[in-house]
Amino acid sequence: MTRFSELMSGQTLLPIIQADTPEQGVQIAKAMANAGLTLVEVVLRTEASLDALKAIKEQVPELKVGAGTVINETILQQAIDAGSDFIVTPAVSPKLLSALTKCNVPVLPGVSNTGDILMALEYGFKEQKLFPASLAGGAPFVSAVSSVFREVSFCPTGGVSEQNKMDYLSLNNVFAVGGTWVAKKEWVKEQNWQAITDSCIEAIK
Repeated sequence: MTRFSELMSGQTLLPIIQADTPEQGVQIAKAMANAGLTLVEVVLRTEASLDALKAIKEQVPELKVGAGTVINETILQQAIDAGSDFIVTPAVSPKLLSALTKCNVPVLPGVSNTGDILMALEYGFKEQKLFPASLAGGAPFVSAVSSVFREVSFCPTGGVSEQNKMDYLSLNNVFAVGGTWVAKKEWVKEQNWQAITDSCIEAIK
């Protein structure tokens, strides 16, 4: 099984796409691809999310496209059927982790405390998403658990910004950060795709 970080192949930003329509999703994805990004996460938070994911896969084939906000087996199956290249969850449970171990694509399970980290590790997941990172203790928390969970590396998401991303990325046990700041809602609303491209270029410097 390919590790999630291998799929990212050195990209330190996990850019998050939240789209109200498939067309919107495609435009955001194209703007991100124009910045040189090769992988994006579509969060399944709107009715159009799965269709947006499919549309991006069809119309921006150079991108690896995964599904986020996967919280149960039904959504997991829908995401896989839609062609997701990877799966991201906001939280973990024994039932969900059990389903994720049978997944044939890379998975990034979401954790928010030491109990979650241990549980995800027991199911074999050494790469985890800390969410919501800023509320779960931020960079000091990630740093503090590094000596206890030496084989786990993290992709903090939630409250990560241009201002604080290096607090995380400077840590040895962080391989990437996830963020919505590179595709602000007002830019999407104004169809200011160039602003998204510029923000992504700045974020991966």
